[in-house]
Amino acid sequence: MTERRIDAVLCDLDGVLRIWADLAEVDTACGLPPGTVAGAAFREERLLPAVTGQVTDEQWRAAVADDLVAVCGSVERARAAVAAWGRQPSRVDAEVLALLTAARRRVPVLLVSNGTTRLEADLAALGLDTAVDAVVNTARLGAAKPDARVYLAAAARAEVPPGRCLFVDDSAGNAAAAEALGMLGHHHRGAAELRLVLAGHGLL
Repeated sequence: MTERRIDAVLCDLDGVLRIWADLAEVDTACGLPPGTVAGAAFREERLLPAVTGQVTDEQWRAAVADDLVAVCGSVERARAAVAAWGRQPSRVDAEVLALLTAARRRVPVLLVSNGTTRLEADLAALGLDTAVDAVVNTARLGAAKPDARVYLAAAARAEVPPGRCLFVDDSAGNAAAAEALGMLGHHHRGAAELRLVLAGHGLL
């Protein structure tokens, strides 16, 4: 067991605990080239206002539909593509959830997500709203990872100094940003590695 003390686990949502279906399936179903919807939705000038609360989730999706009109050929097809994206299924990684549940018996576990105003409803629908001790939604905070304010807000919410926080994220850059603040950053690549990290710090 490592000597470093960990008193809180701060965990990303998408790509760690929540796994989405391939968005290219929406493109295919709508007769669009692969990557079309993702390219419109997740380019920084569209995504950043949504995950920092400058626009609502609904406004973000409406803007994405507007951006898709040219490639879709009509407003109706663009709106249909965005509606299909909104219905895209996701699942909870049961193994990761079990690990976080076990860790939660020893330390607070918080979700830290670059989320939109829809995040809380999504978590409730998946039954994850009661699976953690708190949720830090960047849309409510007004800043998004890798902004240091997100990490510090999460540590403050956990009431734990940054140096005693484990930060788990599927983005290597976001994990590195946590490290720069003195946290232990873990670049998530699967439940097996997460298990080793948690066990190594006496959290399982």
